[in-house]
Amino acid sequence: MNTPLRRVALSVMVMMVLLLANATYIQVIKADEYRKDPRNTRVVMEEYSRQRGKIIAAGQPLADAKETNDRLKYLRTYPQGPMYAHVTGFYSPQYGGRGLEWAENEVLNGSDDRLFVRRLSDLITGRDPRGGNVETTIDPKVQQAAYEAMTAKNFKGAVVALDPKTGAVLGMVSTPSYDPNRLSSHDPEVVQQAWKAYTAESGDKPILNRAVSESYPPGSTFKLVTAAAALQSGFDKNSQLTAAPSIQLPQSTKSLPNFANMRCGSGQTASLELALALSCNTAFAELAGKLGEDKLRAQAEKFGINGAEQEIPLSVVPSSLGDIPDQAALYQTGIGQRDVRMTPLQDAVVAATIANGGMRMQPHLVKSITSADLTELDTTKPKQVERAMNANAAATLRDMMIKSEQNTRGEGKIAGVQIASKTGTAEHGANPEQVNPHAWYVAFAPAEDPKVAVAVIVEDGGDRGLGATGGAVAAPIGRAVIRAALQGGG
Repeated sequence: MNTPLRRVALSVMVMMVLLLANATYIQVIKADEYRKDPRNTRVVMEEYSRQRGKIIAAGQPLADAKETNDRLKYLRTYPQGPMYAHVTGFYSPQYGGRGLEWAENEVLNGSDDRLFVRRLSDLITGRDPRGGNVETTIDPKVQQAAYEAMTAKNFKGAVVALDPKTGAVLGMVSTPSYDPNRLSSHDPEVVQQAWKAYTAESGDKPILNRAVSESYPPGSTFKLVTAAAALQSGFDKNSQLTAAPSIQLPQSTKSLPNFANMRCGSGQTASLELALALSCNTAFAELAGKLGEDKLRAQAEKFGINGAEQEIPLSVVPSSLGDIPDQAALYQTGIGQRDVRMTPLQDAVVAATIANGGMRMQPHLVKSITSADLTELDTTKPKQVERAMNANAAATLRDMMIKSEQNTRGEGKIAGVQIASKTGTAEHGANPEQVNPHAWYVAFAPAEDPKVAVAVIVEDGGDRGLGATGGAVAAPIGRAVIRAALQGGG
């Protein structure tokens, strides 16, 4: 063979090897990624050719599938739309999925390994293949109470309700919400218009799940963590702290005041119990200084703060204390300000852990997985994560929270039900004195045998502006959710 022919043959061989390598890369290594890419129309056509499974709450369908006559055989529908939008998410032919639609996609589209027997049976019998169902832990009464309380005044924020003993999510609301039916439409123009409206940078970002995907300064609700660290370190409810209306931050010219610059009680000092009941900044800042950064961080981590991103199965952004470079920063961290950031879910976990005698449970949103014929395939079992505080300390903190609730104003108090709670009024922004504070309320009830723990945040003070407090704005919402959980509705 002469030299030119050898070169041509060699070139052809190299090209064939490159083609085989590329085919292997696409069909083997990248196959799963391409299959899951929402822009892959072949996958979309295949998935819409079979009936997608339901997302359910207490027997009610939150996401269903309706047969159509267009090129996509089934239309995804959301019977209660915005109320459950941040639980279900959406499933769109153009933009893929969010929420449980995405987190449990393999169950819902029927490709999950747990549905193998069902797929095999469908193949043998010739039945149309169908996806599995996802039964959520949501209590519809709790969800409705939370959603209606937040939307009645057009509040922006979130509500999370948990079962303290199991970690089950009883309610998860983020407002403003959106209509997932517009995103699941088979009309591309409708979908594109909805996506543009829901994701506009200049808007309220209704598609954002504020309950798990946004973190905020927790303000005085973080004093529960500081109090827990103190009780675990030898302090008791009668331990005395400063009652001064303001204190100077260490190595700083700045001072830290109590709300309205009020003295903490009538004496020169105040007990830890009184300081929590009156939410005294000066006392808890001093307490954080006495505890030190290590103890405060260790306690926060036991509650789940400073942990890695978790899934419930929705992805939850981490909560964090941030940097604490000096004593001044430690004082501010002790009252939930400076760089402390928590999701509403995490704040609900703190309350639920105290309610559960100090044992932190893993939050979960999925109760069970069933096949199309409702055969149960998997059930979520309650999981203990770790003991955040001993039972005696948790009982003491519970009693202190009862005193706090007695000092908390706002509407909606429930006759005959003892609530343990803590409010928060959190400053934020570059110029916090000029920006409306966030209003928080975390609680559980009944205090003696807790059935529900709740966290509420109303961004920017809701309708109270600069005068907003957690008690006036957020507490009525939390109490409405507790009432729904305990008494069967608002």
